Amino acid sequence: MIALLGPLLAAEAAAEASGGGAEAGDLEQAVWLRLLERLRRAGPPADPQLWVRRAIRAEARRIRRTARRETALTCEPADTGRHDPERLALVAVHRGALRDAVRRLPGRCPGLLAALLSPRDPTYREIAGELGISQGSIGPERSRCLGCLRRLLATEVAAG
Repeated sequence: MIALLGPLLAAEAAAEASGGGAEAGDLEQAVWLRLLERLRRAGPPADPQLWVRRAIRAEARRIRRTARRETALTCEPADTGRHDPERLALVAVHRGALRDAVRRLPGRCPGLLAALLSPRDPTYREIAGELGISQGSIGPERSRCLGCLRRLLATEVAAG
Protein backbone atom coordinates (compact mmCIF):
# COMPACT_ATOMS: atom_id res chain seq x y z
CA MET A 1 0.00 0.00 0.00
CA ILE A 2 2.88 2.38 0.76
CA ALA A 3 4.44 1.75 -2.67
CA LEU A 4 1.07 2.24 -4.36
CA LEU A 5 -0.02 5.39 -2.52
CA GLY A 6 3.37 7.03 -1.79
CA PRO A 7 3.88 8.84 -5.13
CA LEU A 8 0.23 9.95 -5.29
CA LEU A 9 0.33 11.22 -1.70
CA ALA A 10 3.60 13.10 -2.31
CA ALA A 11 2.22 14.76 -5.46
CA GLU A 12 -1.09 15.71 -3.85
CA ALA A 13 0.65 17.03 -0.72
CA ALA A 14 3.02 19.15 -2.82
CA ALA A 15 0.09 20.57 -4.80
CA GLU A 16 -1.97 21.42 -1.72
CA ALA A 17 1.02 22.79 0.21
CA SER A 18 1.99 25.25 -2.51
CA GLY A 19 -1.26 27.16 -2.23
CA GLY A 20 -2.16 26.65 1.38
CA GLY A 21 0.73 27.66 3.58
CA ALA A 22 1.36 24.13 4.82
CA GLU A 23 4.47 22.02 4.49
CA ALA A 24 4.12 19.11 2.08
CA GLY A 25 5.89 16.80 4.53
CA ASP A 26 3.48 17.74 7.31
CA LEU A 27 0.51 16.98 5.07
CA GLU A 28 1.97 13.63 4.02
CA GLN A 29 2.69 12.64 7.60
CA ALA A 30 -0.81 13.61 8.76
CA VAL A 31 -2.46 11.60 5.98
CA TRP A 32 -0.28 8.53 6.63
CA LEU A 33 -1.34 8.75 10.27
CA ARG A 34 -5.01 9.05 9.29
CA LEU A 35 -4.63 6.04 7.01
CA LEU A 36 -3.11 3.94 9.80
CA GLU A 37 -5.93 4.94 12.12
CA ARG A 38 -8.48 4.03 9.47
CA LEU A 39 -6.83 0.67 8.77
CA ARG A 40 -7.01 -0.20 12.46
CA ARG A 41 -10.60 1.04 12.82
CA ALA A 42 -12.35 0.10 9.56
CA GLY A 43 -9.85 -1.60 7.27
CA PRO A 44 -8.55 -0.32 3.96
CA PRO A 45 -10.64 2.17 1.97
CA ALA A 46 -12.56 0.83 -1.04
CA ASP A 47 -10.85 3.33 -3.38
CA PRO A 48 -7.44 4.15 -1.82
CA GLN A 49 -6.50 6.81 -4.41
CA LEU A 50 -9.76 8.70 -3.93
CA TRP A 51 -9.40 8.38 -0.15
CA VAL A 52 -5.87 9.86 -0.30
CA ARG A 53 -7.02 12.81 -2.42
CA ARG A 54 -9.90 13.57 -0.06
CA ALA A 55 -7.78 13.10 3.05
CA ILE A 56 -5.03 15.42 1.81
CA ARG A 57 -7.56 18.14 0.96
CA ALA A 58 -9.29 17.77 4.32
CA GLU A 59 -5.96 17.97 6.14
CA ALA A 60 -4.92 21.06 4.14
CA ARG A 61 -8.24 22.75 5.00
CA ARG A 62 -7.73 21.94 8.68
CA ILE A 63 -4.23 23.45 8.61
CA ARG A 64 -5.48 26.61 6.84
CA ARG A 65 -8.30 27.05 9.37
CA THR A 66 -5.87 26.63 12.24
CA ALA A 67 -3.44 29.13 10.70
CA ARG A 68 -6.22 31.73 10.32
CA ARG A 69 -7.12 31.42 14.00
CA GLU A 70 -3.54 31.66 15.23
CA THR A 71 -1.89 35.01 15.80
CA ALA A 72 1.80 35.78 15.72
CA LEU A 73 3.47 36.14 19.09
CA THR A 74 5.42 39.38 18.86
CA CYS A 75 6.56 39.54 22.47
CA GLU A 76 6.69 37.41 25.55
CA PRO A 77 3.15 36.56 26.75
CA ALA A 78 3.80 38.09 30.18
CA ASP A 79 5.30 41.23 28.62
CA THR A 80 2.25 42.94 27.13
CA GLY A 81 3.78 46.41 27.59
CA ARG A 82 0.43 47.94 28.51
CA HIS A 83 1.51 48.84 32.02
CA ASP A 84 5.04 49.93 31.25
CA PRO A 85 5.35 53.36 32.94
CA GLU A 86 7.83 54.68 30.39
CA ARG A 87 5.59 53.68 27.50
CA LEU A 88 2.52 55.18 29.15
CA ALA A 89 4.38 58.46 29.76
CA LEU A 90 5.55 58.65 26.13
CA VAL A 91 2.05 57.96 24.82
CA ALA A 92 0.66 60.71 27.06
CA VAL A 93 3.29 63.19 25.84
CA HIS A 94 2.57 62.34 22.18
CA ARG A 95 -1.17 62.68 22.66
CA GLY A 96 -0.71 66.02 24.39
CA ALA A 97 1.51 67.30 21.58
CA LEU A 98 -1.05 66.16 19.02
CA ARG A 99 -3.91 67.90 20.85
CA ASP A 100 -1.86 71.11 21.11
CA ALA A 101 -1.12 71.01 17.40
CA VAL A 102 -4.79 70.36 16.57
CA ARG A 103 -5.85 73.41 18.64
CA ARG A 104 -3.52 75.66 16.60
CA LEU A 105 -5.06 74.67 13.25
CA PRO A 106 -7.09 77.25 11.28
CA GLY A 107 -10.87 77.44 10.77
CA ARG A 108 -13.08 74.49 11.63
CA CYS A 109 -10.16 72.07 11.76
CA PRO A 110 -9.73 72.02 15.55
CA GLY A 111 -13.37 71.13 16.14
CA LEU A 112 -13.50 68.57 13.34
CA LEU A 113 -10.29 66.76 14.29
CA ALA A 114 -11.20 66.85 17.99
CA ALA A 115 -14.50 65.18 17.09
CA LEU A 116 -12.73 62.57 14.94
CA LEU A 117 -10.22 61.87 17.72
CA SER A 118 -12.93 61.66 20.36
CA PRO A 119 -12.94 58.46 22.47
CA ARG A 120 -16.72 58.33 21.90
CA ASP A 121 -15.98 57.45 18.24
CA PRO A 122 -18.92 59.44 16.82
CA THR A 123 -20.32 58.75 13.36
CA TYR A 124 -20.04 61.28 10.52
CA ARG A 125 -23.74 62.05 11.01
CA GLU A 126 -23.16 62.90 14.69
CA ILE A 127 -20.11 65.01 13.88
CA ALA A 128 -22.00 66.89 11.18
CA GLY A 129 -24.81 67.61 13.64
CA GLU A 130 -22.40 68.84 16.33
CA LEU A 131 -20.46 71.11 13.97
CA GLY A 132 -23.39 72.28 11.87
CA ILE A 133 -21.89 71.14 8.57
CA SER A 134 -23.10 68.71 5.93
CA GLN A 135 -22.16 65.09 6.34
CA GLY A 136 -20.73 64.99 2.79
CA SER A 137 -18.24 67.76 3.51
CA ILE A 138 -16.62 65.97 6.45
CA GLY A 139 -14.35 63.77 4.29
CA PRO A 140 -12.88 66.58 2.15
CA GLU A 141 -12.63 68.88 5.17
CA ARG A 142 -10.88 66.12 7.14
CA SER A 143 -8.35 65.66 4.31
CA ARG A 144 -7.64 69.38 4.20
CA CYS A 145 -7.27 69.56 7.98
CA LEU A 146 -4.95 66.57 8.09
CA GLY A 147 -2.82 68.21 5.39
CA CYS A 148 -2.59 71.35 7.53
CA LEU A 149 -1.72 69.26 10.59
CA ARG A 150 0.96 67.40 8.63
CA ARG A 151 2.56 70.67 7.51
CA LEU A 152 2.38 72.11 11.01
CA LEU A 153 3.99 69.08 12.59
CA ALA A 154 6.64 68.86 9.85
CA THR A 155 7.76 72.44 10.53
CA GLU A 156 7.83 71.80 14.29
CA VAL A 157 9.86 68.63 13.87
CA ALA A 158 12.29 70.42 11.55
CA ALA A 159 12.62 73.33 14.01
CA GLY A 160 12.79 71.17 17.13
